[in-house]
Amino acid sequence: MTLEQLRIFIAVAELQHVTRAAQNLNLTQSTVSSAIQALETRHNVRLFDRVGRRIELTRAGKSFLAEARDVVIRTRNAEQFLDQFGDLSRGVLAVHASQTIASYWLVPHLVRFKRQYPGIEIQMGIANTAQVADAVASGQADLGFTEGAIDNDALSEETIAQDRMLLVFGSTSRWATLPMKAIPDLLELDWVLREPGSGTRSVFETALTDAKIDKSQLRIAFEFSSNEAVRTAVETGAGATMISELVVASRIEAGVLSKSDLLQPCRHFKLVRHRDRHPPPVVTAFTKMLQAKTSSLLKPRE
Repeated sequence: MTLEQLRIFIAVAELQHVTRAAQNLNLTQSTVSSAIQALETRHNVRLFDRVGRRIELTRAGKSFLAEARDVVIRTRNAEQFLDQFGDLSRGVLAVHASQTIASYWLVPHLVRFKRQYPGIEIQMGIANTAQVADAVASGQADLGFTEGAIDNDALSEETIAQDRMLLVFGSTSRWATLPMKAIPDLLELDWVLREPGSGTRSVFETALTDAKIDKSQLRIAFEFSSNEAVRTAVETGAGATMISELVVASRIEAGVLSKSDLLQPCRHFKLVRHRDRHPPPVVTAFTKMLQAKTSSLLKPRE
């Protein structure tokens, strides 16, 4: 059993999908499948059940997941303990981020940091806001990045950037011709939304509450767990959505999506850390780089 096999197992278990786990780990699907098969064969135990196109953890797999996470966390902590006595020539930076941040904002900063410190191994997990908070709280991640509010006294939050939300719908849909002039008109729309627990959904529901709209009165046509799925459904006329400007700006410019001036709340991207864990030098260096590079993004939009 190797650490690489454990990391692969954890990724597949958390995503319940071999292909997405391979993409997140930057590995081939065959490599991921082989690692899981090797674990199952070596120990004569089935870790996953194949249910149609999905996979699910078996009882043994669920029990093993906690042990695997503990081994990986302790290994990373041991590496970081030694690294803090040296320079930044080597080390591990483990971050978890919600989808919008990971896909549209964080990666360029990670690339910049990697160029400055090429010996640092960077591990990035993608999850919704609640899952990111759990990863930081449990020690799976050194840093978390979220859009939504978290409720955990063990964690601290720091605003690191700003993002605007837009109400959009397909340019060829029937909603593109509706004269939406007032907030109550939103109840006449079909909605395509991110899943509950995501930062995007949380901001949308808060905006509704501030506008005195009962979210239970919305006609929700679809819920998806990815920004891309939401955007594609809206582009094909399935309904309207509220989503980050980062996700849809290019599609609005291309004329595929139309936006409404109703409800354009700004939200903050938050840097999440554990209050009681002493950050190793690699985490401190990355945090300082972000604070220096993103301070201009915190200025209010005109």
